[in-house]
Amino acid sequence: MSNTPLAERLRPKTLTDYIGQDHLIGPQGALQSFIDNKYLPSIILWGPPGVGKTSLARLLADAVGYNFIELSAIHSGVKDVREAILKSEKQSLFDAKPSLLFIDEIHRFSKSQQDSLLAAVEKGSVSLIGATTENPSFEVISPLLSRCQVYTLKGFTKENLVTLINRALEKDLKLSGKKIEVKEYEKLLQFANGDARKMLNTLELIAESLPINGSIDNAEVEKRIKESPMRFDKGGEEHYNLASALIKSIRGSDPNAAVYYLARLIESGESPRFIVRRLIISASEDIGLANPNALLMAVNASQAVDFIGWPEGRIILSQCVVYLASSPKSNCSYMAINKAQQVAKEHGNLSIPMSVRNAPTKLMKDMGYGEAYKYSHDFPQNFIEQEFLPDEIKNANFVQFSDNAAEQKMKQHLQSLWKNKYEW
Repeated sequence: MSNTPLAERLRPKTLTDYIGQDHLIGPQGALQSFIDNKYLPSIILWGPPGVGKTSLARLLADAVGYNFIELSAIHSGVKDVREAILKSEKQSLFDAKPSLLFIDEIHRFSKSQQDSLLAAVEKGSVSLIGATTENPSFEVISPLLSRCQVYTLKGFTKENLVTLINRALEKDLKLSGKKIEVKEYEKLLQFANGDARKMLNTLELIAESLPINGSIDNAEVEKRIKESPMRFDKGGEEHYNLASALIKSIRGSDPNAAVYYLARLIESGESPRFIVRRLIISASEDIGLANPNALLMAVNASQAVDFIGWPEGRIILSQCVVYLASSPKSNCSYMAINKAQQVAKEHGNLSIPMSVRNAPTKLMKDMGYGEAYKYSHDFPQNFIEQEFLPDEIKNANFVQFSDNAAEQKMKQHLQSLWKNKYEW
């Protein structure tokens, strides 16, 4: 008991104790008819962290009389899913109770892992409740999503959180004996940002440091939060700070810092898709032509993580991050497209040279479309000098090669072809 976090100790035992989500389990709630009929379809519970998705799943199972089987997508794979489904089917043979399979953070399951659920959900051999903080439209495969009802959970209101604080101080066996008084709630509520788990963990941290008959005010909360920083609030400032630190460490060629910030993102519960999207961008923006394999590595990492799933996917992300951070760097492509877009905006729709226009019809050919175009492969080195840019910007140079070996080789090749047309 002593090592069990307050949020776990205070987990509601019945739906009557459950705070919030009246739109789902209130008298007119969307889930009330299922509770009344002692039946649960397969469901996706979508909502921010710390709003009671796990508690609600457990309470629904109790309310309708289902066996409760729990998996976490962070620690479970296809084998675990199959074993859970088999366990459910065996239980149904020995008693009449159906089973509810609860999968926390189902958005972390790869496509193949989600596929492994389809047959059981389709047959009804198990009712599935998947909990996710991510939009299920993007993170849950369409065949599974079509077989589930999606219900959205809301962040706790200030009134909900105050009720939880008072309940904890009055009813928790550890805290009630200390007779702690809360004089100011504002900073506790501000830090929680609707997340009951974060708030209760903070409350416990502060209460344990106070004497009997102690009190909590805003200054005490600020002091303790600074001394004992907790996990960042996904979607908040720290979320973007960590992502920024990861990318800047890669750009700065520091693989140790990069893999550290990757670990921080993983430990905070960040979506692998969010991470890998940033790695793909970095592979082009910060490495680009200095090492074209970087983009291949990032795209392959994205596909591999989606295929393998979690937690092994973290190894793939680590390999990719270390590779990108250790690679030669260039923002040549990034700067080139910025310059080209600026010129395109400034000059508008400049006339494309007739020689490089498309000529699919006789009329266009008669008008001179494609006339005088020279097919490069008909000439030595697969090159013949001709004009491709509009006359107004015919000497514009958007590409400035960096001094890495790969781009210098490209620069020398182009200089041998174009001579002095462009100032590479």
